[in-house]
Amino acid sequence: MNIEDYRNYCMKKKAVTEHFPFDQDTLVFKVLGKMFALASLKRWENGKGFINLKCDPEYAQELRAEYESVKPGYHMHKLQWNSVYIHTSELQPKFICELIDHSYDMVVKGMTKKMRETLK
Repeated sequence: MNIEDYRNYCMKKKAVTEHFPFDQDTLVFKVLGKMFALASLKRWENGKGFINLKCDPEYAQELRAEYESVKPGYHMHKLQWNSVYIHTSELQPKFICELIDHSYDMVVKGMTKKMRETLK
């Protein structure tokens, strides 16, 4: 998966916007103003890219135990966020997309009913 594929995949999701709230390097994707995915563009360009994704705490532990490319979220809440390293052959693009979907769904699940209804 390259940076364009990642960006396009995230942007196709309903009510998603992209931002640089921290600096000019960290690309953040939000659904209705809530962050669900972020990545450093510099790290990606240097071949050491990873995506921080929200994750169910139990599932996060399972992923970390099964995949060397999934680590506790870098600069994030370690129970609820994973850093998914994409420049390895361990994780296929389809699976990375599934993890992005899971992150998006976790964020939507935490929204108010009124917010969720705007996504229908």
